[in-house]
Amino acid sequence: MNLDAHLTELRKKHETLSDKVEKAQASLGTDDLDIVAMKKEKLRIKEEIERLSTA
Repeated sequence: MNLDAHLTELRKKHETLSDKVEKAQASLGTDDLDIVAMKKEKLRIKEEIERLSTA
């Protein structure tokens, strides 16, 4: 997979996680630890995108 394709895939994953976090926060039954885990993964992906974009 080339760099552009990888970045595109990471951006899609980041956007999907953003949607999941928003839905989880709106839902009363979602465990806070699940939301925290999704936010950490989202941040990890964002940092990876930034790292690869500046390389």
